[in-house]
This record gives sequence, C-alpha cells and structure tokens, in this order.
Amino acid sequence: MDWHIQYSDEKACLMLLDQRYLPGREDWYACTDTQSTIYALQTMVVRGAPAIGVTAAYGCWLAAREAAGEGWRERLDQLLTDLENARPTAVNLRWAVRRMRAAWAERSELDHAGLCAFWLELAQHIHDEDKRLCRLIGTHGAAVLDDGDTVMTHCNAGALATADYGTALGVIRGAVDAGKSISVIANETRPFLQGARLTAYELHKDGIPVKVACDNACSLLMKRGLVDKVVVGADRIAANGDAANKIGTSGVAILARHYGVPFYVAAPLSTIDRETPTGDDIPIEDRTPREVTHVGDHQITPDGVEVFNYAFDVTPAEMIAGIVTERGVLRPPFGPAIAAAFSERDAEEAAV
Repeated sequence: MDWHIQYSDEKACLMLLDQRYLPGREDWYACTDTQSTIYALQTMVVRGAPAIGVTAAYGCWLAAREAAGEGWRERLDQLLTDLENARPTAVNLRWAVRRMRAAWAERSELDHAGLCAFWLELAQHIHDEDKRLCRLIGTHGAAVLDDGDTVMTHCNAGALATADYGTALGVIRGAVDAGKSISVIANETRPFLQGARLTAYELHKDGIPVKVACDNACSLLMKRGLVDKVVVGADRIAANGDAANKIGTSGVAILARHYGVPFYVAAPLSTIDRETPTGDDIPIEDRTPREVTHVGDHQITPDGVEVFNYAFDVTPAEMIAGIVTERGVLRPPFGPAIAAAFSERDAEEAAV
C-alpha cells in the first residue's frame, strides 16, 4: 500500500491519499508548497509517525522550491522552522527536517537548483528507507506472535501510517507472511476512528481476519480470553522506553497488564527520541474540540459543553514487554537496550 504517498514528477508535487475520507472514498490531496504540507499534517490528511517523517522530507524539498530567488537561504530556514513546528508529538517530523538540514549543511556549496535536486533525491531515499525498515520490523516482530494468536491493536500503525507495510501491522503482516494464522481486533480509536476506518480497511483488503471493537470493550474482551497479544505503534518513544501513542493506548496497556496479556510497541529507531529522557517530557497535542463534538457534520454534544481532545497518552516502559524495531526486539530494561541499538547502528553506518 505504498501508493498512498506519491511523488509526482509530472506535477512536481507530493500526492497524498486523503485519509480523512477513508474508507468511504479515495481522494487525493496535492502538497505544492510549505503551507499545503503543513495543512496536510495538521488536519490528518496524512498521519502516523513514519508517514509524517516521509511527508516532511518531501515538504523540505517543496520549501526549497518555494524559497527561490534572492535571499532564498534565509527564507528557506524560516519555512523549515514552520514545517518542523507543524505538530508537536510525533518526533519523526522533527527528525526528518533535521536530517534534511544536516544534509544541507554538509553540502552548503550547493546553489538553489542544486539543493532542490539533492533534497528531492534524499526525500525519495527516506521514502524507500522507511519501506525497508518496516519490512525488517515485520520480520523481527513475527517472532513475538504465535500461530493462532488474536492480536489487539489501537489506532492505525499500518501501511497508511508509514511508507509501506506498517509497524504494528507490519508485525502482523510479518507473522502472516511467515505462515502463521493471525486474526486482529482493531479498537475503533475515538475520536478520529483510525482503527475502525483505517486499520480495518487495510487488513480487510489484505484478507487478514479483523473485527472492530469499541474502545471501552477492551476489558471484557481480555477477561474472556479473546486477546492473546497487543501490538501498537508509537509517535515518540523516550530514552527510557516510555511510549507515546494515540489516546487510549495507556489504558489498553493497563488492562493488558492486569489480564496478563503481553503488550508490544513497534516502531523504527527514528521514532525513539534520545533527547527526551522520559514520557513526562513528551509534549501532548491538544486538538480541535470538533473532532469530539461531531461525527462528520453531525453534532453529538450539546452546545456550550467543553471537551478534552488530547491526541496522545504515554504508556510507561514497565508495561511494555518489548519494542520491535528494525534492529530486533528490544527488551527491558529499555534504557540500555535502546542505547545499545543506536550504538550498533551508528557503528555499522560509520564502517560503510
């Protein structure tokens, strides 16, 4: 499903499958400049930490094109700052912009046309890299699932949240590709309904058995023994292993611990933020009340009633059985495991 993020050479823009309208219809949204890219990120035309990172990489290229003319370096610097600040929680946004900036610093001699060409190539590399990393996450994660398992997941961490294959759904796809029989319970994930709309959409298209559950059915389903494992994605993982994911995830983790259900997080190393010591330091996005007060155009709450619409919560590291990455499954204690994974990766890259 890598078709949902597409670079269009003909239109010189980034085309995104607009996830706001799935599964009812498949519309496309064109990112042509910095502001349209920011709009796509903020309104969830595209969402999911790795997909946000890929989109941001292309967004840097669009910003470079937009900044053409005298004083382009200064204008580009401001556009990149605006792009990096589009959303606060998913660290892959900042990671991608900083990676593009670092590459620019190493090639500071490039003129405007040269930078645009260089950045387009790098954005395409990041796009392809994410596809490869998700496949590795699936390969490593397949080992944590047993034949016949029913896996609960919360939100959407599939192909639509990445460049391809997925992180949490990558683990499920990896197990299926390994010949295991896996079925899925997709929590609906209020208020944006990523589980009901997107996870069910992906798995149903792939022929993987999936049932949608109300968010508040988790306890009953686990008590009845209907859930063997929980696998979720992450928007940011702190250096100690605390993991931020869609609101409601920590509640699922608490229930999983109570009922003895192993709880796993799947994410690439780029989602681990070593600059953030613990989950308490992760900024939590507070989104528009309308996502709670309305379903589509239909208002479901009384006028004048205030709502909470925090988009994420943090699951403490002690509730996580393992973090599935492209380097393998990290196990507690996560601080040393995360540090070792980065050290091994950095050593391999330095040796190339």
